Amino acid sequence: MKPTTLALAAALAALAGAAHAQGAKLKVGLMLPATGTYAALGTAIENGFRLYVDEQGGKLGGREIEYVKVDDESDPAKATDNVNKLVKRDNVDVLVGTVHSGVAMAMAKVAKDTGTLLLVPNAGADAVTGPMCAPNIFRSSFSNWQPGYAMGEVVAKKGHKNVVTITWKYAAGDESVRGFKEAFEKSGGKVVKELSLPFPNVEFQALLTEIAASKPDAVYTFFAGGGAVKFVKDYAAAGLKKSIPLYAAGFLTDGTLEAQGADADGLLTTLHYADSLGNPKDNAFRLAYAKAFKLQPDVYAVQGYDAAQMLGIGLAAAKGDVSKKAEIAAAIEKAKIDSPRGAFSVSKSHNPVQDIYLRQVSGKENKLISVASKSLADPGRGCKL
Repeated sequence: MKPTTLALAAALAALAGAAHAQGAKLKVGLMLPATGTYAALGTAIENGFRLYVDEQGGKLGGREIEYVKVDDESDPAKATDNVNKLVKRDNVDVLVGTVHSGVAMAMAKVAKDTGTLLLVPNAGADAVTGPMCAPNIFRSSFSNWQPGYAMGEVVAKKGHKNVVTITWKYAAGDESVRGFKEAFEKSGGKVVKELSLPFPNVEFQALLTEIAASKPDAVYTFFAGGGAVKFVKDYAAAGLKKSIPLYAAGFLTDGTLEAQGADADGLLTTLHYADSLGNPKDNAFRLAYAKAFKLQPDVYAVQGYDAAQMLGIGLAAAKGDVSKKAEIAAAIEKAKIDSPRGAFSVSKSHNPVQDIYLRQVSGKENKLISVASKSLADPGRGCKL
């Protein structure tokens, strides 16, 4: 290429960057579940994201936001095609998604291969901020390890020695149980049986019978969405709630209490959010969310809201130019994000370093009992950033 041609190309690139910074629309690809067991979670995440953007006048980093949506159906088999539609067909500038860990892994691979900025507002797959970590991939939620590890510490402190675990057999369930087991067995407890069933199967009866026969001191579980509703109701109907304490990652009772009713009363869970935190940011967020959507927010709404906050922080530093990946990453890495969950930072592998709360179900709320683990950082095993 001749020097004059090079100079022209550089000038055109600079003009394109300036155009972005001056306000061309930023295309945000929302790849979330709109159908299936996780549909309500996808809605809450999108609501939270849009709420923050609306609070900023519809702009982040000086650029108006345009949304492009794909229903990922919580189906890993369709994930690569779906994310490629957003990146290659729709030319989105930013990817936001998703709930299902298997789908998120496909999104992370495409984001890593193409350099597209990815914000993960839920899926806790450890590998996203482990071996799959990248400068352009951030998570506004948690790693599956975090709530599990915190609950392992809680259950051990309560003096339980023998525990059975039960979950769906997929990344989120396996990793949540792994985190629980790591902390629980480090404190002298023993996981005597690990039960699982394929996602999104909800035929729990045979496994509940097995739990009853094993007579453990307690049960630890990971379920979410529609599956969590049925599990809690089936656990109570089997008579196990009265005889074997049930502990869980907080997704069991987040966004599900209305449907679970009295069967959820008293359940203890660990999560990075609770319904009664009472800090000023949370109070304002809950009021604004209820006003905008005529619903009470849950952890999924918080994670969507904070994904938008993180994107806003990065874009502000890059003056709206999404191609400035290093500036965006540096800004988010050094930020203290003022979240409804309480302020948090991000680790070197781009996962939140955050308090994990012990909550108890009372009526229709997951009420704060205490901080189970202060500023808990996922180990980020395998991350080479």
